[in-house]
Amino acid sequence: MPAVSPRSRILAVCAAPVVALLAVAAFAPLPFSIAQPGMTADVLGSNQGKPVITISGAEVRETTGQLRMTTIAATGPDAEVGLGDVIDGWFAADRSVLPRESVYPVGDTTEEVERHNAQEMRKSQGAATDAALRHLRESPDDVRVTLRLADVGGPSAGLMFSLGIVDKLDGGGRGGDLTGGRTIAGTGTITTDGTVGAVGGVPLKTQAARRDGATVFLVPKDECGEARAELPKGLRLIPVTTLGGAVDALQALDSGGRVPSC
Repeated sequence: MPAVSPRSRILAVCAAPVVALLAVAAFAPLPFSIAQPGMTADVLGSNQGKPVITISGAEVRETTGQLRMTTIAATGPDAEVGLGDVIDGWFAADRSVLPRESVYPVGDTTEEVERHNAQEMRKSQGAATDAALRHLRESPDDVRVTLRLADVGGPSAGLMFSLGIVDKLDGGGRGGDLTGGRTIAGTGTITTDGTVGAVGGVPLKTQAARRDGATVFLVPKDECGEARAELPKGLRLIPVTTLGGAVDALQALDSGGRVPSC
């Protein structure tokens, strides 16, 4: 048997901890979440048998086309994500690996996150209603809006809620549908003054939108680059910064006018 050199002994001793660490990493949970395209819902339609938007105190229009809010689906805050999951997610076109704290900034359990997201959704719905009524110069004392969307939390549907209210009450002010009969999807938070804010997971949301038949996607302008980098074929991006700008862009799209582009 050949003698083992001192150098080989040193390498063997040094390699042992590395191998042990790799073995631990392969089985230990890591601080990541794996996200993929989630469900979408037409805010002009129904969800679980109930209208998403119900309005009283004003005449409500019949609409055509769809305005679809989009979501991502991510592993829960208390789910174990291993090294194999992370590697698979990095190389999959329909999944993303995200730091867990970026997906779940509040709460360490599913129950805590669900409570937080439900609270954020209620705030978003209130802001969306206020923004839409302000845009239409309608008084919230006269026009009452109820928004229902089961099993969805967070603030990222705000823009689409506002557009749905505008379409049902006004149709963009032209007598026709704000959608022009198209299936339009989008994402974005909204404030009571109509400012549209950025959200996360835009590339996954564009995939969900195209999967569910959308041909147009409204994206917060600051996230144009991220959305464009992995844009599904057949989906047109329209950047928005305000509710009024989104309404104008959809009107221009329907009339053949100049539409903003990423």
